[in-house]
Amino acid sequence: MKVDLKQVEEACKELYIRALKILPPDIKEGFARLDKTETDATGKSVLGTMIMNIKVAEATNNLLCQDTGIPIYNVVIGRGIEVDGHALKQAIAAGCARATKEHPLRSSVVHPVTRTNEHTSCGRLVPVINIDFSDEADTLSIEMIPKGSGSENNSWLKMAIPADGVDAVKTFVIDCVLDAGGKTCPPTIVGVGVGGTADLCVHLSKVAATRPLGSHCTDPEGAKLESELSAVVNQLGVGPQGLGGDSTSFAVHVETAATHITMNPVAVNMQCHSARRARATFTPQGLSYGF
Repeated sequence: MKVDLKQVEEACKELYIRALKILPPDIKEGFARLDKTETDATGKSVLGTMIMNIKVAEATNNLLCQDTGIPIYNVVIGRGIEVDGHALKQAIAAGCARATKEHPLRSSVVHPVTRTNEHTSCGRLVPVINIDFSDEADTLSIEMIPKGSGSENNSWLKMAIPADGVDAVKTFVIDCVLDAGGKTCPPTIVGVGVGGTADLCVHLSKVAATRPLGSHCTDPEGAKLESELSAVVNQLGVGPQGLGGDSTSFAVHVETAATHITMNPVAVNMQCHSARRARATFTPQGLSYGF
């Protein structure tokens, strides 16, 4: 299947706007679940306000949060897809810029030294474009994630000592959740990367943080760690917006990779309660949108 790059550009524009305005169903279900189990009066009240904010934003076609984030596009190319890779990246960036200019959206992207804002949500190596491949025939999938700075500022990497084992991983994650407090606008999704190299580990933590709620690590040991940590973090008392309560996190997600015998990297990357994402899927039958 040959990919229409003009259609890709238009879809990437639409994805950015959709992601900023429509919260995925799994996150809404996560809010409902936490609301049922929250025992702290303040936590219950704050959750209610957050749930109302989501309803008002969607009813009035407004942004869920003023932070339009760093734009991230995750591209998965299936078998039989014909596309110019460089032109594909150009189309994605053009769609991102058009969303910012034509909607219009606040551009949150600046040069790291001069702080110059091009007002396109684009810059050097931004939007971030991750490309992977699958064995699904004639399918191109593009996921858009606007990653806000409130969550991205709460990122950590530790090169743990292998002899300290899994306890070092657990302790590090808990310390990070406590250090973040209310700065990540909890309830959060806590993404944890374990293994690989330093850069792969950090990447895995972001993959974990932006996974849908209800999904699980495909590595049984990672899935076990997810379950254990998810139960623990909601006993820390951080609560919604850091004001106290049981609802510190929707879940802890873990991704793992093989690593070197003399090291054990562990990284944490958090996603805020406004865990926004949108997806476009191109097949011979046409273009469809989802989460």
